[in-house]
Amino acid sequence: MEKSPGLVEDIHSSNSQMGSEKGSAPAAYPEHAVDASGQPVYDDAEVRRIRRKIDWRLLPMLTFLYLASFVDRSNIGNAAIAGMNEDLALTGGQYNLALTLFFIPYVIFEVPANIVLKHMRPSWWIGIITTAWGLVVTFQGFVTTHEELYAVRFILGIAEAGFFPAAAFLLTIWYCRFEIQTRFGIFYLATSSAGAFSGLLAYGLQFMDGLGGKAGWRWIFIIEGIITVVAGVAVPFVLPDSPDRVKWLTPAEKELLQNRLSQDSGTAAGKVAVQEKFHWGALKDAMLDWKIWFAILIFWGTTVPTYAFAFTAPKIVADLGYTAANAQLLVVPIYVLAAITTLVATRMSDHYRIRWPFIVFPYCFAVIGFVGLLAIPHPKLPGLTYAFLFFIPGGCYPGVITMVGWLGANLAPTSKRAIGIALGISLANAGGLVGSNIYLEQEAPRYWLGYGFSLACVCTGIVATLALRFFYKSANDKRDRMSEAEIRAKYTEDELLLLGDKSPLYRYVL
Repeated sequence: MEKSPGLVEDIHSSNSQMGSEKGSAPAAYPEHAVDASGQPVYDDAEVRRIRRKIDWRLLPMLTFLYLASFVDRSNIGNAAIAGMNEDLALTGGQYNLALTLFFIPYVIFEVPANIVLKHMRPSWWIGIITTAWGLVVTFQGFVTTHEELYAVRFILGIAEAGFFPAAAFLLTIWYCRFEIQTRFGIFYLATSSAGAFSGLLAYGLQFMDGLGGKAGWRWIFIIEGIITVVAGVAVPFVLPDSPDRVKWLTPAEKELLQNRLSQDSGTAAGKVAVQEKFHWGALKDAMLDWKIWFAILIFWGTTVPTYAFAFTAPKIVADLGYTAANAQLLVVPIYVLAAITTLVATRMSDHYRIRWPFIVFPYCFAVIGFVGLLAIPHPKLPGLTYAFLFFIPGGCYPGVITMVGWLGANLAPTSKRAIGIALGISLANAGGLVGSNIYLEQEAPRYWLGYGFSLACVCTGIVATLALRFFYKSANDKRDRMSEAEIRAKYTEDELLLLGDKSPLYRYVL
C-alpha cells in the first residue's frame, strides 16, 4: 500500500456528502458498511490514501501544462519590451490587435473542444493540443512582419482553446465537490506562477540576444515553445484518464471512488451520473441554463483585469523608470503574492465548504488596488504605484478559480458539466478580447481606461456573485421543503439521474 505523503494535505473530512457518511467501513470493500438510512460509509484513512494516489498522478502534470499554456500566450508581453515591437515596427494599435486575435478563436473553439473530449481519451486529446500550441509558439519566434504575427497569434488561439476546459473537467471526474477546490487552486497556481516564471525566463533568455543571428525576444518564443512540445509528447504516457481506465487503482479502489462520486449530490439520497455517454441534449441543457450565462459576469471580474494586466504589467513597471530587464524581474513578486492568495482562498473554501465569500472578498482586495492606481498622480510616487499593482492579481486570481469550482460543482450530470464548464470558460475568456485593448499606449502611465474599466468589471463581479448565491440558497430551501417520499413518488431513479442538478434531491453548493 502506498505510504508517501499527500501532495495535497487533506483539509476536511473525506466524507463530502454534507454529513451523510459517518463511521468507518470494514477493510473488505466495495461491500460497504451502511448507515441507518442505508447509505454507504467509508473509512476516512482509506479514502485519503486513494486520494493521495490520484493527487500525485494528476496534479503535477496538469499544473505544469497550465503553466506552459499561460506562459505561451502571455510571453508576448515580455517579448514586446525585449525588442519585438521595434524589430517588427509595431504601432500600439498593431500590438493590441495581435493580442486580440488570440482570443477570437480561443473563445469560439472551447465548447467544440470539450465535445471532442467526451469522444476520446482526455490524455490523448490534451497531448495533441499541447504539442500543437507548442509548435505554434516556436514558429512565433520566426515571424518577420506584423501580418505574420497576426496569423500565428490566431492559430495559437485555436490550438490552446481546448486545454483549460478539458483540464477543469478532468479534475471534476476524479474528485468530489468539496475536495476539488483545493486541487483547482494548485492547478490554477500555474497562472499566478506563470507571471513570475515568465519574467524570470524572459530575463535570462534576453541574454541569448544575437545567438544564431537571432534577437533575444525570438529566443523567448523558441525555447518556451520547444519545452511545451516536449511536454505535449509526454502527456499520453503520464496523464491518467478516467478512474475506470487506470491500472494503478485496484478494482475495489475504483469501486469506492465511483460510488463516492455518484453520491456527491449534496443529500444522502441523491445521486448523479458519472459515466454516461455524451448526448446532444446536454448541449441544449447547458446552453439554456441561465446560471452559466450569469456566471460569466463573475468570470469577467477576473478575466478582463488579469489578461489586460498580464500583457501590460512589464510595460507598466518599465514606465516607472526601470530598465526592460529589471522590469521583467520586478513583475515576479507581484505574481508570488497572487500564488499565495490563490492557495489560501481555495483551501479555506474547501475547508468551510462554501464558495461565494472567496470570490467576493478577494475581489474587494482588487478593488482597493484599482482605486489606488486611479487616485495616484502618475508619474509621481512610483513606489506607491508599484505597491498597488500587487492588489490586482492578488485579488483577481482567487476569484476566478473559485468560480470555476463553483460552476463545476453545480452542474450535473458529467455531459452537461463538460459543456457547461467549456461554455462558461470560453465566454469568460472573451474578457481577453476586451482586456487586450483597454491599456492604451497614449494613456501611459495613467492608463485611465485600463484601471477604470477593470474596476467596473470587478465591482460587477461582486454584485453578480451575491445574486447567484441568493438564487442557489433559495433553490436549496425550496427543495428542502420536499420530502424524499414525495420525490420518489413523482420520479423514477433514472429520471432523477437524467435531471442532474435539476433533481429535487440535488443541492447546490453555496
